[in-house]
Amino acid sequence: MSESAPSLTGAHRSPMAPPRSFLWSRRIFLTLLTGFVLVPVYVMVSSSLKPLADVSGSFRWLPSGLTIRPYIDIWSTVPLATYFVNSLIVAGAATVCSVVIAVFAAYAVSRYEFRGKRVFTVTVLSTQMFPGILFLLPLFLLYVNIGNATGIALFGSRGGLILTYLTFSLPFSIWMLIGYFDSVPRDLDEAALVDGCGPLGALFRVVVPAAVPGIVAVAVYAFMTAWGEVLFASVMTNDTTRTLAVGLQGYSTLNDVYWNQIMAASLVVSVPVVAGFLLLQRYLVAGLTAGAVK
Repeated sequence: MSESAPSLTGAHRSPMAPPRSFLWSRRIFLTLLTGFVLVPVYVMVSSSLKPLADVSGSFRWLPSGLTIRPYIDIWSTVPLATYFVNSLIVAGAATVCSVVIAVFAAYAVSRYEFRGKRVFTVTVLSTQMFPGILFLLPLFLLYVNIGNATGIALFGSRGGLILTYLTFSLPFSIWMLIGYFDSVPRDLDEAALVDGCGPLGALFRVVVPAAVPGIVAVAVYAFMTAWGEVLFASVMTNDTTRTLAVGLQGYSTLNDVYWNQIMAASLVVSVPVVAGFLLLQRYLVAGLTAGAVK
């Protein structure tokens, strides 16, 4: 009479594996957390598809009627297209300038020794310790004085706003790329120099291709800094140079608040950022992970 085969339940389970109750608890927690995060998104999407009368009253989780009219009206209530173009120009220019300057500065700090190197790196990092509002009045006075002395109108222009955003994105970009360039082996530079490349050739042919994830992470950070900034854009722009983040205030008047259009415009504003994250997420994960450790 043969003996019954032993049960295989848990036979291949590692003794160090967490219990199943913990795994299920973690899944439930993550599911609830995801739902909590997605609730505001649902409210925005739902409100953007409702008539104004339905949004102004008590909120209903299941709308009684849907309409795309708010997505049509947002372009005529305020000059949203103009604001969109302004934001693209300002954020795009600030991103390009920040990445280019940060690449050269970080490469010099990472690869060369020079007097004042440590002072420079500490100064770059220390600028992130102060709230941005402290720079508002100094930059305002600086731009006004430059305009009076040279005739170059920085205050109220897109160029002045680009320079303003560089003061915030550039220090972090330099510091992050220093850590990333330090992770690129110096042997690659030496091999490029042996093959006849100069310092710039080694930078662009060897180091930059190896540092693409870090550069992408810096570019996304610089773009987001400029794209969603409100304080400086509110003070340093006029009706023709206003950006999207400030332009959203136009849907709120003394008499009415067009909540459905605010939600619709907010979703439109978020499209470039969300699309960028979806397209570049693999570079972002690699860049942020490698750049965080020096």
